[in-house]
Amino acid sequence: MPMLPNLTPDMDLAAELFAGLRAGSADGEGVTREAYGPGERMAHALVRAAADRLGLESTVDVAGNLYMTLPGTDRAAKRLVIGSHLDSVRQGGNYDGAAGVLSGLAAVAGMKRAGFVPGRDITVMAIRAEEAGAWFPVSYPGSRMSLGLLKPDGLEIKRQDSGRTLADHMREEGFDPDAVARGDHALGAHNVAGYLELHIEQGPVLDTEQVPIGIVTGIPGSRRLRQARVVGEYNHSGATPRKYRRDAAAALAELVHRMDEEWCRLDAMGHVLVCTFCTMATTAEAGFTKIAGEAEFSLDVRSVSPHACDLMFEAMHRFMADIEARRGVRFERGPETGSRAAIMDPGIRAGLARAADALGIAHLDMASGAGHDAAAFAEAKIPSSMLFVRNQNGSHNPHEDMRMEDFAAACAVVQRWAAEASQ
Repeated sequence: MPMLPNLTPDMDLAAELFAGLRAGSADGEGVTREAYGPGERMAHALVRAAADRLGLESTVDVAGNLYMTLPGTDRAAKRLVIGSHLDSVRQGGNYDGAAGVLSGLAAVAGMKRAGFVPGRDITVMAIRAEEAGAWFPVSYPGSRMSLGLLKPDGLEIKRQDSGRTLADHMREEGFDPDAVARGDHALGAHNVAGYLELHIEQGPVLDTEQVPIGIVTGIPGSRRLRQARVVGEYNHSGATPRKYRRDAAAALAELVHRMDEEWCRLDAMGHVLVCTFCTMATTAEAGFTKIAGEAEFSLDVRSVSPHACDLMFEAMHRFMADIEARRGVRFERGPETGSRAAIMDPGIRAGLARAADALGIAHLDMASGAGHDAAAFAEAKIPSSMLFVRNQNGSHNPHEDMRMEDFAAACAVVQRWAAEASQ
C-alpha cells in the first residue's frame, strides 16, 4: 500500500456546520429537523453549500438523498460511502445523525487540504428520513429508497404529525416518488465497495468505560406493535365488583408485568434483547370514577438475534390469550412493523481497528442497541460498518453532549480508514 500523507480532518469545518445546524433548527431547548420538511431541507442545503465550497461533486437522487463526492483516480471503481442522516426527532439533540455526515465532510476536506487523491471515489451521503419513530413509521426509508429496497406501498405511509403520505411530502420537497415506485435507485452492490456510518453512542457504555470510540459488531432487528389496544368495558368504579369487571388498564398492566418477567427469564438463558412498552394510556373516555374500557399501547422488541424477538412475541401471544380468558377483555394488536438485524462487515471492522491502533485511539467492540441506516446497506449486500462516538446524556433529547475531542478522534479514524480502503 502507498504511504499515506499526514492527514488530519478539518474540525473547524465540522464545528462551523454543527453551529449552523443548531442555529437553523433550534426549537426551544433542542432542535427539530422534520423528515421531508423545512428542518431537513435547511440541513441539506447547509451541508451542500459546504461541499460546493470544498469543490466536491454534489448530486441528489430521486428520493432527495444527497451525495457529495471527492473524485478518485479510478472513476469506474466502486465507491466508498460515508454517511448518516440529517433529520432529528422533535426537540432532539444536534449530534444524532448529523455527526456522521459531518465526519465524512471533515475527513474529505482534510484530504483535499493535504492534496490526497484517493484511488476510488469517496462519497459523503446525507440520507433522508432515518428517524422513523418520529416521522414516518417505516424503517430507513431514505436509505432504502437509495438502494431500491423500499416497496411501492411504503410510499403511502403517513407522516405521523401531518397525516400526509411519504409520497406527498417528497413531491412537496421537489423529489420523485413515482421514480422510486418504478425502482429507480442510485446505489447497490454493483457500485459501492463499502459503507461506513459514524454515530453518537445512544447509551452509556463508552462513557462509563472511558473509551472514546466503539466499533459496532451488529445492528438489532425489531418486531413492533405501534397501534395496539386492549378493549374491555367501561363501568362505574364504585358500583362494579371485581368479578364483573372487564378492566382494560389492569389487563394491560398484567401484560407488561408478564412480558418483563419473560424478558428476565430469557436474559438469564443468554438471549440478548430489549423489550419496551413505549406508550401506555387509557383513552379520552376514561376518567375518575370510571373503570377503563379501553387502553392503548405500543411495543418495541429488539435483538441482533431474530429468534430472541420471536420468543418474546410467542410469549406475548400466550399471555394475551390467557389474560383475555380470565379478564374478559380483547387485545387488538394492529399492524406489526419491524426491521432485519444486520451483522457488520468483519473486513471494515478490522480496518477501523487498524486505523484506531495506528492513531493510538482506544476502542471497544460493541453491538448497537438502536437501528441505523447501515442495516439497510447490509441488507443490500454492501459491506457495511459503524463507528460509535462517546456521548453523554443519551440521544433523542436536547442534552446530547458529545465532546468535540472525542468526535475529532473518531473523524481521524474515519479519515484513515477511508484513505486506506480507497487505495
